[in-house]
Amino acid sequence: MSMQTPKSSMPPSVAAQVAGLPELSMAEIRALWQQLVGGETPTHNRQFLERRIAYKLQEVAFRKVDANLLDRNRRRIASLVETGKVRKRDRDYRPAAGTVLVREYKGVEYRVITTADGQYDFQGRMFPSLSMIAREITGMRWSGPLFFGLRPPSNARTKASSKKRGGQ
Repeated sequence: MSMQTPKSSMPPSVAAQVAGLPELSMAEIRALWQQLVGGETPTHNRQFLERRIAYKLQEVAFRKVDANLLDRNRRRIASLVETGKVRKRDRDYRPAAGTVLVREYKGVEYRVITTADGQYDFQGRMFPSLSMIAREITGMRWSGPLFFGLRPPSNARTKASSKKRGGQ
């Protein structure tokens, strides 16, 4: 008895599309190039074309889902207009959707993927904050952005700023 898997009505994920590029014929690569970039391919180098197509697929998929970036830029522009100065560091540390954060802790490597809705996928479960994931990993309360290296330790910032002021 042969079982057929039903075809999904959802388009393949960006990762699946990128992973499938080597399986395409050169004619399909050229057609995909024309669809995504427009015009004829600039070279016959397959590796070059695959890399550029992979980048374009990701650009198209992720540029429209990162509303946080647009909001962050609006806040920075408003601050610039109001104060005449641009803050050096925006306090919003959330990485772009699709970013994979990797942290090794006690010899085990942990991976967290940021999602478009501002949550974090850790081991197949969704978390609203990196701090909750850091606590899950360590069993202790941690600053999630600090644990995953998105923010320096507060004492490192203090030392760096005291050096700028001529301190020790």
